[in-house]
Amino acid sequence: MNDIDFVDTTLRDGDQSLWGYTTTTGMILPIATLLDQSGFRSIEPDGLISAKTRIRELHEEPWDRMTRLARIMTRTPLSVMSGCSAGQFGVAPLAFRKLRLECIAAKGIRRTQITGFLNDMRFMVPETLQHARKIGLETVLGLVYTVSPKHTDEYYARKTREALQLQPDRLYLKDPGGLLTPERIKTIIPAILAESGDVPVELHSHCTTGLGPLCYLEAMQLGIRTFHTGIPPLANGPALPSVLNVARNARLLGFNPQIDEELVKRIADHFRFIARREGRVQGAPLEYDYGQYLHQTPGGVISNLKRQLGQMRMGGRLDDVLRDTIQVRQDLGYPIMVTPFSQHVVTQATINVMLGERYRQVTDELLQFCLGYFGEEASSGVDPEVKEMILSRPRAKELADRERTEPSLAELHDQVGGGDLSDDEFVLRYMLGGDSDLKAMRPAPPIREYPLGNNPLLVLVAELGKRKELQHLELKKNGLSLLVKKQG
Repeated sequence: MNDIDFVDTTLRDGDQSLWGYTTTTGMILPIATLLDQSGFRSIEPDGLISAKTRIRELHEEPWDRMTRLARIMTRTPLSVMSGCSAGQFGVAPLAFRKLRLECIAAKGIRRTQITGFLNDMRFMVPETLQHARKIGLETVLGLVYTVSPKHTDEYYARKTREALQLQPDRLYLKDPGGLLTPERIKTIIPAILAESGDVPVELHSHCTTGLGPLCYLEAMQLGIRTFHTGIPPLANGPALPSVLNVARNARLLGFNPQIDEELVKRIADHFRFIARREGRVQGAPLEYDYGQYLHQTPGGVISNLKRQLGQMRMGGRLDDVLRDTIQVRQDLGYPIMVTPFSQHVVTQATINVMLGERYRQVTDELLQFCLGYFGEEASSGVDPEVKEMILSRPRAKELADRERTEPSLAELHDQVGGGDLSDDEFVLRYMLGGDSDLKAMRPAPPIREYPLGNNPLLVLVAELGKRKELQHLELKKNGLSLLVKKQG
């Protein structure tokens, strides 16, 4: 009972939070075997969440990465997140969600982490989880954490009961904003564990406020046995706690971390080498920021907001937008600030600040939220006066009059190019909203594999090989001679 397991999030959440989805497949392949042998309970190899960025900026095929890593990592189950959206922040049709899961499973993925819109276990989640279980995936159902007057311990106990009715294999408390505190852990974890019975519960919390590692240790002593972590330098900062730090402290508390720390250190050395070589940021503990508990805007959204405000010549209005974000979120009934709702709330707050009047103009996404597009549980929490003001405009009636039906797979195929597409191609086109990005990506350049950073000789040869003026390289030691020549 003292064994502590870890789910590795380095390649997905660490990359997203610190390197902006720019970790290439060539950076990962040299340490894929080490990752597989390190003892993780599961590894997130990245999936389709970052497909748009990887296709547009890295010119990489998402299915190719998934397939390559699944062939190498045969010991550790690979895990991919499965939400209810389609990559465009909207609601994904059931036919698409089912096919996406089937494509993921066909690539060798063995586990999926499912989260619903705003913890609504009745809206879209049952069908997704049932199909994932049907095709043989281990199902891990998420309870997304946030702070508000309505998100009490009893709320999470009730959501745990609702989640268990769907019979997932495991549950996980997901804290994307890093809002958990050690004090809250002491009450919320017992509330969840009292309802979870024999279903294991995992913990996923970011380090945005600097408290993530402390929360993990507190949860460990209360009965949580599986933690989501990252490997430095793709840990800490806005990412997840370092597995090396959590494992070391767990051992001091008398627990038995199920991880090969020496292998993990070699992986960390490799990514540090890449960070130095490519000028990438290295995750480090952050200072405590109470403002994060007020606006609750994820770090990635704030980064995009700063850039967009600069483009609109509103660079000095960031604090104004974040203050209005607090009010908009309250007006909407405290939606959890996670994709897509963090983007919806911040966009509306930006419009309010820009026009100097709240809700003078509203986005279609806000209208859809109030109309119940994201579930009745979400729309029922909107302040009645605000809802009446938002839905009083003609555009709201136009959206309300649209028939909301579940399209067939054939109808979805027609939207992006017809029924002769392969399943893999169709899923990507539907997520991207067309094939223009895919055409620009293809033919993809060959993968440039990075040498292991802890092998100085390989690094030396690789670096010298980049110098155009060198035609050959000869290495001699103890009577052994190695000659490397450039071709052509």
